Amino acid sequence: MTTSSSNSKGKLYLVPTPLDFACDTLTPLTDVLPLATLQTAAKLQHWVCENAKSTRAYLKRVGEICPLLQPLQAVNIQELPREVHKKGDHPGSAGASFDAKPLLAAALNGFDVGLVSEAGMPAIADPGSSVVRAAHDLGITVVPLVGPISLMLALAASGLNGQNFAFVGYLPSDTALLTKRIKELEQLALKTAQTQLFIETPYRNTALLHALISQLQTSTRLAASCGLTLSDMQTRSNKVSVWRQQSHSLPLSLPAVFAIG
Repeated sequence: MTTSSSNSKGKLYLVPTPLDFACDTLTPLTDVLPLATLQTAAKLQHWVCENAKSTRAYLKRVGEICPLLQPLQAVNIQELPREVHKKGDHPGSAGASFDAKPLLAAALNGFDVGLVSEAGMPAIADPGSSVVRAAHDLGITVVPLVGPISLMLALAASGLNGQNFAFVGYLPSDTALLTKRIKELEQLALKTAQTQLFIETPYRNTALLHALISQLQTSTRLAASCGLTLSDMQTRSNKVSVWRQQSHSLPLSLPAVFAIG
């Protein structure tokens, strides 16, 4: 990982991060990331990311456990374009046409490259899929490392169908469109037994939860997981009829994953 070779290409490592991005309390990295993942991250000199500032902060935390191969100031960090963050870079999204191949020049020159997002696994509910596609197209080996994925943790904790599920991203913010989308997802979940997973920005979590409780049928099961991997994480999973009858103390100011089925 430390030197280039004219005879071989480097690898693209998908490096997970903790789920405490923008939270007041940080989770110890060793609680959520294996030592092997931290050791690999510490050795990488080239990175592709959402935000260089948050990536440097993450690498600083890594370096406190596994010394970085180079000083942080010497690490090469490239950012994905802003439109990729906002519009997505997966097939069918507005940013799907983005060509990420130039970001992998170091890998073509024999250096390993790390791909990182701001929370969890890159390219899962986060940008980065364009970089992964580019790596495959260029014949660069892609290596996903072990770390937390909020969607899978929430699904496992929900008690809903974990053998048939879909992640549908963010729901509309417009009230009428939100109501329509909730009804659509509920009918799909009830008809196919497919769990529907979705997320929201923390400042809108409370409004979304209230909309779900008011719009879903009483027999539908609704699950909400907040602050996964954090010290005050909570998951609640009940039929909507129970949600309507009982108060809750979910930490909705923290990142959350919602599921219905």
